[in-house]
Amino acid sequence: MSDDVIDWELAVSVGRRLAPAGPDLSADETYAAVSDLRAQALSAVAPVRERTGLVAEHDDALAVVVDRPTWLASNVDGFRVVLEPMLERLRSKKDSSPMTTAVGSRATALQLGTVLAYLSGKVLGQFEAFAAPGDRGRLLLVAPNIVATERALGVDPHDFRLWVCLHEETHRVQFGAVPWLTEHLVSQIHGYLELTQSDGAELLRRVVAALVASARGGSGTSLIDAAQSPAQKVAFDQITALMSLLEGHADYMMDAVGPDIVPSVATIRTRFDARRGSHVGLDGLLRRLLGLDAKMAQYADGAAFVRSVVDRVGIDGFNTVWRSPADLPSRGEIAAPETWCARVLDA
Repeated sequence: MSDDVIDWELAVSVGRRLAPAGPDLSADETYAAVSDLRAQALSAVAPVRERTGLVAEHDDALAVVVDRPTWLASNVDGFRVVLEPMLERLRSKKDSSPMTTAVGSRATALQLGTVLAYLSGKVLGQFEAFAAPGDRGRLLLVAPNIVATERALGVDPHDFRLWVCLHEETHRVQFGAVPWLTEHLVSQIHGYLELTQSDGAELLRRVVAALVASARGGSGTSLIDAAQSPAQKVAFDQITALMSLLEGHADYMMDAVGPDIVPSVATIRTRFDARRGSHVGLDGLLRRLLGLDAKMAQYADGAAFVRSVVDRVGIDGFNTVWRSPADLPSRGEIAAPETWCARVLDA
């Protein structure tokens, strides 16, 4: 029985047990898909470097093709890193008995494992921005999800895999070329978590309200929203603006680079966006509850911001955004790119 705030091993165990099975592939098909994804990850490096104008040290050994359980375990590790300050604060409290702590740690692990199991069937790739101190983040490509998605879309597998790699390579370059970015993102999350003050009854009331609204098909209310105090909402807006920038930049680049090396990029984008917005039933409910609909908006809003700024001042002007945290756009500036240009570039 764990005496930590979260039973991390149980979270991984539960997540692996609940993670959905991947597509039915033969051994030869699996080997071919993994080999092709490794090759596409390497092929994406030079085009992304050229188009972004950002240079990050590259090590192809850190581009890893993984299955759903491996992605899940990596994210549990990431949670341990980014949540550590808040968890340490909770450990220091002396008002809970060992039994209460153990029960709570298991309950939280069950929740975390269940959520990650669901997400493990959705994520195509991810850069490990929250690696442990001393470790270098890896670029993860979730093979079963990429294969399942390319089949569902009916698109060319080779083109789709390279297109996905362009997106994920852009994330790797963002964090690799901007030395302050990881620390800044982590500090923002820590600041947000430090504002957690809600008591159990108030938090439960908000969560129940979110559940009811989501079950009725309402939009804009998630479990994340339900758990926020007014102060947290302000901090969360800052995090949302940064994530919109990062996701939108990657989405913009995968399409900007795509026409040169991905012949069917227009077809892929059209079908992919249609699938993003087609979730109904239980899947749609889960997306609203977890705030994933908001994440989908981050891609579109962020990409529109990047496109507008690049059209106005070029890629070199846009890259001023990486100069310092003060040059990052606010959530309002994401929606109104001209205000960011006026503030940062006087343009």
